[in-house]
Amino acid sequence: MILVTAAWVAASCAPRPPYRMPPPPAGSAPTISRAPQPAPPPTEESFRRPVPQEGKIREQDLKSKGNLPSSSAKESSRETSLGGNRAAEPVTPPLADDSSLLAKITPATPPQRAASLRLTDEGRKLLDAGDPQKALGRLEKTIVVDSTNPYGYFYLAKAQYRLGRYKESLNFLDVTESQLSNKEPFWLAEVQALRGENYRALGMMQKAEASYAQALRLNSGNRTAAEAISRLQADSQPASR
Repeated sequence: MILVTAAWVAASCAPRPPYRMPPPPAGSAPTISRAPQPAPPPTEESFRRPVPQEGKIREQDLKSKGNLPSSSAKESSRETSLGGNRAAEPVTPPLADDSSLLAKITPATPPQRAASLRLTDEGRKLLDAGDPQKALGRLEKTIVVDSTNPYGYFYLAKAQYRLGRYKESLNFLDVTESQLSNKEPFWLAEVQALRGENYRALGMMQKAEASYAQALRLNSGNRTAAEAISRLQADSQPASR
């Protein structure tokens, strides 16, 4: 018993051999420890992210800044360009009344022209009295006395218009215009206004409106043209519901 105990103590006190890893089994690859590899750099696909449409961003930004015109502003600008896109013409002051024919008779006026002007004034008064037929006979004498009297031709045109002879009236107006001087815008405006009345009576509304507009350009105080333009604008507006 003492021998057994001594042998156990001696065995426990003896130095132990170093521990060794058991060899791997045949046919298996040896395990090699490697340092951890860094993560691969992000690819182009990883940076692709859905973004809002550029057009919407710009539109919202502009709206927030007040730079994007509203639909009403677009419509108003369109009306201005059409126009609605016509530039307003400057309105000249009305011309002085030059309708008096007797005031044109001066000591320097030739006798034939003076006599023709007096007959023309008589015909004008008959037209104002509502007797175009009698005025026509008187006015025909004016151009017999002086064939270069433009005022005689004008009132002949007016008498023809009052009698419903619109084409004849237009012919007389052409002669009147050829006899008038460019220095007589008052009378040239009268010619254009009466021409517009004839065109309107013939149903030629575009020509009528153009003649009225020309009369107002010559004399913004021409009442015949101004009233006619107002009527045309009122007729062109839709009836209120």
